[in-house]
Amino acid sequence: MRLIIEPADGVAPLLSAIRRARKSVEIAVFRLDRKDIETALTAAAARGVRVTALIAFANRGGERNLRRLELRCLAAGITVARTADDLTRYHGKYVLIDRRILFVLSFNFTYLDIDHSRGFGIVTSRQDCLQEAAKLFEADCARTPYSPSVDAFVVSPAHSRRVLGTFLKQAKKELLIYDPKISDREMLGILQARVRAGVEVKVIGQVSGRPPFDVRKLAGTRLHTRTIIRDRRRAFVGSQSLRAAELDSRREVGLIVRDTKAVKTLIDTFESDWAGTTATSRRVPAAVEDAPAEGPLASSAKDIAQAVEVFTKELQPLVATVKDAVRQAVIKAGDDVLHDKDAKVTMKQVVKDAVKEAVKDAVHEAREAQPPRSDE
Repeated sequence: MRLIIEPADGVAPLLSAIRRARKSVEIAVFRLDRKDIETALTAAAARGVRVTALIAFANRGGERNLRRLELRCLAAGITVARTADDLTRYHGKYVLIDRRILFVLSFNFTYLDIDHSRGFGIVTSRQDCLQEAAKLFEADCARTPYSPSVDAFVVSPAHSRRVLGTFLKQAKKELLIYDPKISDREMLGILQARVRAGVEVKVIGQVSGRPPFDVRKLAGTRLHTRTIIRDRRRAFVGSQSLRAAELDSRREVGLIVRDTKAVKTLIDTFESDWAGTTATSRRVPAAVEDAPAEGPLASSAKDIAQAVEVFTKELQPLVATVKDAVRQAVIKAGDDVLHDKDAKVTMKQVVKDAVKEAVKDAVHEAREAQPPRSDE
């Protein structure tokens, strides 16, 4: 078993695996904007490897790009399957190489996720997980029902609520969690119960309400992974947050691992990240830990001003990312692009559209994360 850590490991492990494939590459795609991965898949198909891309029917703001990707794949001799539309999203990210090696990833095949975000990937040859991943891939390609039979291979909405709930309940001493947004009432209740039982809980990310444990924000790097380390002996790495949508209505994929070296590296990474975090939530007394979660949307003028201040601060990593993307585009296209009025207008519009979609996505997820009202 091997652990991939982003952004440190970059795209190299994926490219190397695709290039070494001899018989087949099966890849589930929610987002893909990396030409190096697409080129590697095309080259594999050209040398006779059976390449199959299972491409999401939709992602927020990117349907046009997904359809273009399908056409390019077909032109390159890659077999293309499109996911069904029965779930709100097909968000899992995994790759099967020759049905001998399985990559289960918390990150998409994008520059933002691989080069600028904290993410993890598990590479395994564990036979039961390989067979289960192949079964899921075939079911989703054929748009037929999937029935899980291996708890270590965690699939939403098939059995992730049960498996991850049990995983959390079995913590005896400690839970170290990366999660962009924990908001599911059942999972919050389990975490609160673990705290009452003496388990130390640390979260890098966000949590709805007023949790009775420490929650901190990752500094300097965008957070994208969903990872849980239990009692320093086992870990979950995948694409599902502890949110109702990602447990109950989206296709998400993860792995539970017990490999000593991989778990130790996850712990070391978490502790390093924790040391550089900033507190976002203070531990509250047990007397109020079961209080209803507060809604995430500000309403007063003061709250709005605070939200704008936070929003401005949060945009700083995005500014750096946009600058880097423009710099790379200029390097590839040449300095003349800076003097082309149409090119500059097009680039500005692309950035504007991307920010607009990101804001819409964030607002949508914030609303999803709001606890139901008592009268609902």
